[in-house]
Amino acid sequence: MEAAGTVEAWITTADRRLELAPSTLPMRYAHGGEADIVVDPGVRHQRMVGFGASITDASAWLIRHRMDGAQRDALLRELFGRDDGGLGFDFTRLTIGASDFSRRHYSLADTPDGSPDPELRHFDIAPNLDDVVPVVRQALEINPGLKIMASPWSAPAWMKDSGSLVQGTLLPEYYDAFARYLLAYVEAYRRAGIPVFALTVQNEPDYEPSDYPGMRLNAPARARFIGDHLGPLRDERMPDLQIFDWDHNWDKPEEPLAVLADPAASRHVSAVAWHCYGGDVSAQSLVRGAHPDKDVYMTECSGGDWEPVISGGLTLQFRRLVIGATRHWARGVLFWNLALDQDNGPHAGGCGTCRGVVTIDSRTGGVTRTDDYYALAHASRFVRRDAWRIASTETDGGIDNVAFENADDDSRVLLVANSGDTPREITVREGGRTFSATLPARSIATFRWAKPD
Repeated sequence: MEAAGTVEAWITTADRRLELAPSTLPMRYAHGGEADIVVDPGVRHQRMVGFGASITDASAWLIRHRMDGAQRDALLRELFGRDDGGLGFDFTRLTIGASDFSRRHYSLADTPDGSPDPELRHFDIAPNLDDVVPVVRQALEINPGLKIMASPWSAPAWMKDSGSLVQGTLLPEYYDAFARYLLAYVEAYRRAGIPVFALTVQNEPDYEPSDYPGMRLNAPARARFIGDHLGPLRDERMPDLQIFDWDHNWDKPEEPLAVLADPAASRHVSAVAWHCYGGDVSAQSLVRGAHPDKDVYMTECSGGDWEPVISGGLTLQFRRLVIGATRHWARGVLFWNLALDQDNGPHAGGCGTCRGVVTIDSRTGGVTRTDDYYALAHASRFVRRDAWRIASTETDGGIDNVAFENADDDSRVLLVANSGDTPREITVREGGRTFSATLPARSIATFRWAKPD
């Protein structure tokens, strides 16, 4: 067959024998014939915002206070830059007040004696000024196009029926105050030079954790809060700010469907946000099928020391969260903590077995890259902001894939996982051109090639 160009390839194996190992493959003209994966740039799906992880309080504190200036600059350039093989993270998430991955529990409107403060006289982002704000600013200096969303884990304690940041729900008489609280956060961060493009109204609203900030807010409550309070106030004060619903697991699609069935709320919601800890990724397509005008985002999934993550490892993270989430319409994919220390912290309650995208040794500032790092790197380094997801053959037998076309140069990018215990050869065809590659056992791969002349 006649030569038709070359394909750049990068492979990482679960045993780390290969880590983003580069190679070049020949592409040839071949009219017709069988192929395992057919890529069709003529069929476009969603346009990508990007990939990344959350700059939690824990992540920011470690980067700011457990690394020296040179270490910090090198890590942030590696994660958010594209020079010298940087990962080019284009998407991140912040917490509005404390999460379990904070060193203490707090909101941004705590009062000295716990008394109500509906005028928000005590609102202040001071708890973030020493770590989160400077780290995010530095990330923005490296990647000015970084898209930033934010989620609260709890309303201030005085707004809740529990009187505590832990457990409880939002009292209806404070719906207006909570809407103003969320917008005050966006305004304060924008004044600090950090543009927030989207909010969710509550992290994991169908769960009340027992030892860290959380708040149950069911679909009727969210619909009322968005439709009657946050949405109209957003329209008045910052109409460019997007509101995402749900921000919880795949196993309860009826929750976002109920909010989107409420006309007053639905008109203010631009997307549904998902987590990976229950259910199946196909829920994303189910909800989008009912509401094709709403975007889809994967906004949290952590790697860590539990099943099936341990046994599934690198290939599981890649095929579920990078390939699966984008095949089911996600415009952005976020893993959880950007960085944690050697003891999976710091944290105050919550998950003691979660890991970060990188591990920072809090004694030396040294960096170790986890499976989540490589799962994200195989996408974020090569799929650029505003890339289109394009059609590609669905595969089975332990092989999963998704394809993209970059908007800046029309290059094609194909992401493939081989979850099997034996090597697999695949053949890929786009139009009249084809190439073949051998995927090692339990490996992930990225292939990139130029558009036809």
